[in-house]
Amino acid sequence: MKKKVLVLGGTRFFGKRLVELLLHSQDNEVTLLTRGRTADPFGDRVTRLTADRTDESAFEQAVGDAYWDIVYDNICYSPEEAAAAVRIFAGRAKRYILTSSLSVYDAQPEALTEADFDPVHYPVRSGGKTEISYQEGKRQAEAVLLQRADFPVAAVRFPIVLGTDDYTRRLHFHIEHVLAGQPVGIPNPQAKISFIRSDEAAEFLHWLGHEGSAVTGPVNACSDGTLTIGGVMSIIERVTERNAVVQSEAADGDQSPFGIEESWYMDTSKARSAGFSFLSLSEWFPELVAVLNHSIRQQQ
Repeated sequence: MKKKVLVLGGTRFFGKRLVELLLHSQDNEVTLLTRGRTADPFGDRVTRLTADRTDESAFEQAVGDAYWDIVYDNICYSPEEAAAAVRIFAGRAKRYILTSSLSVYDAQPEALTEADFDPVHYPVRSGGKTEISYQEGKRQAEAVLLQRADFPVAAVRFPIVLGTDDYTRRLHFHIEHVLAGQPVGIPNPQAKISFIRSDEAAEFLHWLGHEGSAVTGPVNACSDGTLTIGGVMSIIERVTERNAVVQSEAADGDQSPFGIEESWYMDTSKARSAGFSFLSLSEWFPELVAVLNHSIRQQQ
């Protein structure tokens, strides 16, 4: 019997890759819920529901009284949205997987473990995503779901997700600046950071809904290893054969999207002990830089 899977936000980046994996396995009956603004390539292989999940009434009406084996929530950013999900899916979800973020943590010199932010004992407060910071929104989303849901919840803490399909173009930014000889603002080149590749993020979400279905609560997910921000720039210099102009201070438009002031990276022991094998960051990162460098040069 096929699993009934609902994906909230599955039309771009790693959400789109997740849907492709779900469909490829052929064990899943997949439904997408989106605002209907972004086209998808899935044709009649998926069912589509259209609603703005920030409108609780429209969200509830779109979902109806269906029962779901897995709900993937890639677009929850506030306690209000999480509370609506708790109410709407009460008694209707066997498993709920929230896409959370490294951002729930404050930076620190050591690798961050799930215990460094405890959503189960975090005070819940109200608010929409326009009223609180991204960090607080993700903290609150985890806290509401893990404290109040009557269904099992896993909260996946991803770092910056990279790939050729990254619509935010964060790695592209650095390569483009180096190629153009423009400065890149980096306050601390020695700060360590985690990354995950977009297909790897999708693989992890898929695994968590299937083989890793016993995993609940917060779980860190990132590629094995870390890079310093200075190391990122060194790889880009090597691939582009250009010298980077790195400055501790720069204009707003030249500030690195990776420009953290302190190390901010995660320990993935929980996920690895449950059976997931992550990719090696040192292997795929230079390869991705090379692919993007080639693509950017062709477009110039």
